[in-house]
Amino acid sequence: MKFSDFVCTNSITPQLVAEDKDSVIEEMVKSLVDAGQVSADEQDDIIKAILKREELGSTGIGRGIAVPHTKHPSVDRLVGTVAVSVDGVDFDSLDGEKVQLLFLLVSPPDRPSDHLRALEHISRQLRDEMFCRFLKQSKTREDISQLLEEADNNQFVS
Repeated sequence: MKFSDFVCTNSITPQLVAEDKDSVIEEMVKSLVDAGQVSADEQDDIIKAILKREELGSTGIGRGIAVPHTKHPSVDRLVGTVAVSVDGVDFDSLDGEKVQLLFLLVSPPDRPSDHLRALEHISRQLRDEMFCRFLKQSKTREDISQLLEEADNNQFVS
């Protein structure tokens, strides 16, 4: 699986406005609605589903990274987006650090393998320090999109 399989370029947010966990999730889901990837009618329900998943345990995995995600019947394929918070957001991360890099996923309940493959791909790429550093420094949607494309072409992880 590659980022291009699920990340909607038009929903990428290079500079989050939100300053807390709930607002970040709302802003990221709204970016998917605005990009036509998620129905506006389902927006609140998807946000609730992601927040419910967060109650099970924070998706702030450490090193300034969070991967909020959920399965939701309103989508017929895996969709995702990427956001960067310049100042970082308190996300109840495992290491207590603020989160700067966020990948949000919404997948259909009947496609669990796609969901797991996307999570695995994200975590593998985010283990690369250079990839994370470049992502944090990205200022535009185009910068992030190009970086994801480079990652898809194996230019970071060996």
